[in-house]
Amino acid sequence: MKIGLYGINAGLNSDREAVLRYARTAEAANFESLWTGEHVVAIDPQRPPSPVVPDTPIVDTVATLAFVAGATERIRLASGILLLPQRNPVVLAKELAGIDVLSGGRLIFGVGVGYVKEEFDTMSVPFEERGPRTSEHIEVIRTLWTSDKPEFSGSFTSFSGIQSYPHPVQQPHPPIVIGGSSPPALRRTITQGNGWYGFMLDVDGASAVIQALEQTAEQVERPDGLGPLEITITPRGRLDREAVERFAEAGVHRLVPMPRGLMVPADDPDATRDEIIASVEALAESLGL
Repeated sequence: MKIGLYGINAGLNSDREAVLRYARTAEAANFESLWTGEHVVAIDPQRPPSPVVPDTPIVDTVATLAFVAGATERIRLASGILLLPQRNPVVLAKELAGIDVLSGGRLIFGVGVGYVKEEFDTMSVPFEERGPRTSEHIEVIRTLWTSDKPEFSGSFTSFSGIQSYPHPVQQPHPPIVIGGSSPPALRRTITQGNGWYGFMLDVDGASAVIQALEQTAEQVERPDGLGPLEITITPRGRLDREAVERFAEAGVHRLVPMPRGLMVPADDPDATRDEIIASVEALAESLGL
């Protein structure tokens, strides 16, 4: 089982020293990966389905991954997840390829469609297009990352007669991990993803989605080049050896826990950060990392 950590760019991890400390502690403790979260804007006042209190700090995913790439040597760097339909895929392909190059091939590209309509309204992106945009943007980025003569003609992006170098270090490209449990998201995972990511699931919830993915794979064709599907979960509740074993038995390949208290406003932020770092080190020791 691979063990990563969630929340490198949000809540109490939203200033330079906190991000550096969290990232370097995770690497020293032999965690496999660090994962960001993403909401470009927060709805004020908060209302469903927005999960974010308006003044919650969330540092940009690309900026964070680039910063952490320069501050670490081994740990993998993941967007978990990046809201792809809100991005320009040509620009994003360039940015993420640069992160993979400068980190020595450590990028994991996690994407999702998003679900808060007001966020899309702010960016003038039609909410009803978020699924088709995500699917197309993935192929735009894959084309720019892998083709010697990139050409693309789609509903939202078209180009020819261009180049976008350097390509990523990882071949054929960094793994593409797709989030979401709706039927379209599951089909997208099977047809376009190297992996699937689920947030705040227990073992039963993870098992249900894995079963749904298996059923989806019987209905749509998976390209041979994508390889076996890797399942990543940010687990709900306490993580210990027994829980890891139960997730593994369910078919999960990577767990990315979020430290308790990371996203909750703190009366004494420095003291809470100390507690989070101690909990990260204790978790690594308890799991034998």
